[in-house]
Amino acid sequence: MTPSRPTARTEHGRVSGTAALLPGVTVFKGVPYAASTEGPRRWRPPVPPAPWDGVRPAHSFGPLCPQPPSALADPALPRGEDCLNLTVWTAAVQSAARLPVLVWLHGGRFLYGSGADPQYDGSALAAQGLVVVTVNSRLGVLGYLATPGLGAESADGTSGNYGLLDQIAALTWVRRNIAAFGGDPGRVTIAGQSSGAASVMDLVYSPLAAGLFRCALADSAVLHPRDPAIATLAPSHRTLAQAEHDGAAYARERGADTPDELRALPVDTLIEGSAADDPRIPGSPPPPLFRPVVDGRVLPDTYGTVLAAGAQNDVPLLLGNNRDESGAGPGVAPTVEEYEHRAAGRYGDFTAEFLTLYPAATDTEASAQHTAARADSARTSTHLWTEEWTKGATSPVFTHFWTRTPPGPEGAARGAYHGSEIPYLLGSLHALDRPWTEEDRHTAALLTAYVTRFASTGDPNGPGLPTWPATRADRPEVFETGHGWAPIPLADPARTAFHRRFLLAQTTTW
Repeated sequence: MTPSRPTARTEHGRVSGTAALLPGVTVFKGVPYAASTEGPRRWRPPVPPAPWDGVRPAHSFGPLCPQPPSALADPALPRGEDCLNLTVWTAAVQSAARLPVLVWLHGGRFLYGSGADPQYDGSALAAQGLVVVTVNSRLGVLGYLATPGLGAESADGTSGNYGLLDQIAALTWVRRNIAAFGGDPGRVTIAGQSSGAASVMDLVYSPLAAGLFRCALADSAVLHPRDPAIATLAPSHRTLAQAEHDGAAYARERGADTPDELRALPVDTLIEGSAADDPRIPGSPPPPLFRPVVDGRVLPDTYGTVLAAGAQNDVPLLLGNNRDESGAGPGVAPTVEEYEHRAAGRYGDFTAEFLTLYPAATDTEASAQHTAARADSARTSTHLWTEEWTKGATSPVFTHFWTRTPPGPEGAARGAYHGSEIPYLLGSLHALDRPWTEEDRHTAALLTAYVTRFASTGDPNGPGLPTWPATRADRPEVFETGHGWAPIPLADPARTAFHRRFLLAQTTTW
């Protein structure tokens, strides 16, 4: 006799789950939160899915949103424009537990990936008392194309942020349905890394997301609005005029001049070439052409302007950077000449002072100083951002700096690289075939405990955990995670002062 599967009733119909990777946890995969975006629904705001009768099996991951080929998406999983689905992990289905909820937005340059990636497995956090949700939303050209024609047919005259609108729709679904999975709709934390973290912060800045979450966690995406590094990283955005110009050119290259002609194109025709970089922004690498747009509605203005006006969603924040990201790490070995050339390109009139503070006479020293400078800059930039936050918000900010090198060849080559904290943050070591050690498991236990406390209370601190102080302007420090588990200085005082002066001297504000 086949055992019955746990079920949950959403407002659109019942779904049945299946056993997750850890005992005591049920996972509901591929639950639709919005209708298909095929055909006439392409490049329009999401709408609710059609209701269904009976019990819908939610035992397999739903289709991935169309995207160029990459290592970030399992080629065996289906994909298509009927992709607005999410996955829920819970240990409290059919209960009145009202557990805190963590909604994870995946990274991938706004071009790649899905919530089905094994490193995002929510079993461990669910076993610790959270309800975990991962979200698929439109990507690349299907998620972020803007053209004058698309703007003209929309009610508000804008286009380009369909992927962010999908995420808002997913959060609306969570608000209306998560209680059926044992979750508390009043205690939702949005979380993500890289472009997922950029999405988190876009929602923090967006008035359309107000009231849909209580806390936010963002790794590798929060820098001071004047930091030139933003140009090439996940937080980079476009003006509506830029996006419409580039989108119209992209459409013409494919023989389409109107929204109807664009919607008639095969999806493969649209996807081919959509991973192009933005030619206006030099850097390594430049940002993708298709990414969020300051459209005056979803994103009302630049980050700096929103912060200055105190118009952001005022919620507790947990923000992180990694030691060996942003072009740093043991795998980066610039020569002295390359190091000095890069310094001149970034620091301009500040180059001589920079090279005095970070001198390099050999290629080995150049590599080490490059890594140190990028880490010092990122820590200082995020800390300076928190000063802007506190001018218009009262909720606390907790910042951390990830320093652990994971086991395996990628860690050996790249150190505490971009994204290396994710399995520890989500506790998904069990889902990944890597040579984990007991120290890795202890690290994951600590970090998931902080995440669970933060999602539960808005403060990562709790019994048995090293104290993680909130970030303060008068304390130039950040909490180290991965090793140490204590506050560390942003940098040597002279170096911290240099990065502050450099950042505040910039005239471009993101």
